[in-house]
Amino acid sequence: MNPQDRYAALDAWVDAHFAEETRFLQELVRVPTDTPPGNNAPHAERTAELLTAMGLTPERFAVPEAEVRAAGLQSITNLIVRRRYGPGGLTLALNAHGDVVPPGEGWTHDPYGGEVAEGRLYGRAAAVSKSDIASFTFALRALESLGVPLQGGVELHVTYDEEYGGELGPGWLLRHGHTRPDLLLAAGFSYQVVVAHNGCLQLEVTVQGDMAHAAIPDTGTDALQAAVHILQALYALNRDYLEVESQVDGIRHPYLNVGQIHGGTNTNVVPGKVVLRLDRRMIPEEDPAQVEADLRATIAAAAASFSPPRGGREVKVEVRRLLLARAMKPLPGREPLVQALQRHGEAVFGEPIPAVGTPLYTDVRLYGEQGIPGVIYGAGPRTVRESNAKRADEHVVLEDLRRATQVVARTLLDLLSPPAA
Repeated sequence: MNPQDRYAALDAWVDAHFAEETRFLQELVRVPTDTPPGNNAPHAERTAELLTAMGLTPERFAVPEAEVRAAGLQSITNLIVRRRYGPGGLTLALNAHGDVVPPGEGWTHDPYGGEVAEGRLYGRAAAVSKSDIASFTFALRALESLGVPLQGGVELHVTYDEEYGGELGPGWLLRHGHTRPDLLLAAGFSYQVVVAHNGCLQLEVTVQGDMAHAAIPDTGTDALQAAVHILQALYALNRDYLEVESQVDGIRHPYLNVGQIHGGTNTNVVPGKVVLRLDRRMIPEEDPAQVEADLRATIAAAAASFSPPRGGREVKVEVRRLLLARAMKPLPGREPLVQALQRHGEAVFGEPIPAVGTPLYTDVRLYGEQGIPGVIYGAGPRTVRESNAKRADEHVVLEDLRRATQVVARTLLDLLSPPAA
């Protein structure tokens, strides 16, 4: 059987089993994985049952309860399906996460219904990334249906901590030596091939003043006024960030956002304490340690320059790191995977498929930090910007799911075929 005949056979198998793939995705959507609160072990058990029924029995890796609770979650069980073929070759991991943010407001379809309407399957995580649990699973099954000689192996990783940074998902599996693939294909948001993504630093800034009655405000120190002074210094940094351009196509410049502020006691009380939470997106070229040091210096300088009322206490500021997600950088060794996805993506979708970066951040970076090259690709629309992820009425277009499954199956065949083939 020549290569084109093999590709045609893979495509035909996916077409013939696509109704089954759709039902599989519906079952995944119908078990909630809202994070928070992060009670994700039940979904892992249901996924394991479905995979086992297909002959793909996974190993279960339950993260200890104490670690899960310390991270602010309730339960996590990660899954690995291992398929080993002939000697030699590489081990390619396929990673998709099952956890997702809560549905929020504005839905016109049941977020846990898996409803199909007008060629779309609706539900929370239908786009990111339960659709890729489905596409990776059925691409693997399509590959094995050929019955041709293969080398190396495939691992299907289903993990449950992407929304909180991935340290108890891929990070936990890697730290404990449960996996060490040579190459990674991770769940995506579109049929672009994503080769890099931003990093993210999140800090909590606590501004402590001195509470007082609003009728005699000079007897206290207004923590909110001090916080506003610090905020102005932080927001001023965004002007400078516009001048810092990334060399990765699809990624522009750093950005700082303050997404949460809370504090004060009552309307007639001078606020004694205000807490800010900020999010600093880092382009791949930046050094996270330097970014954090610079932010802390800006906050300290702003706090020091704030003048309390005469006789008032100096404000105290505490900065605590909430999250450090390093950028995903292009690593040597990813080229065969990128080229195969682009080649088959163009053949299946009928248009050139770019390799780009994205300003998002994901848990894929954790593989890169271990020196494992990888890319992001999955079921979705043309671009990441058009993705339906995390929106009301999140959905995946079923035709995109079908074609993504075919592209992944073809790519697996290319990377795992012996050289003589």
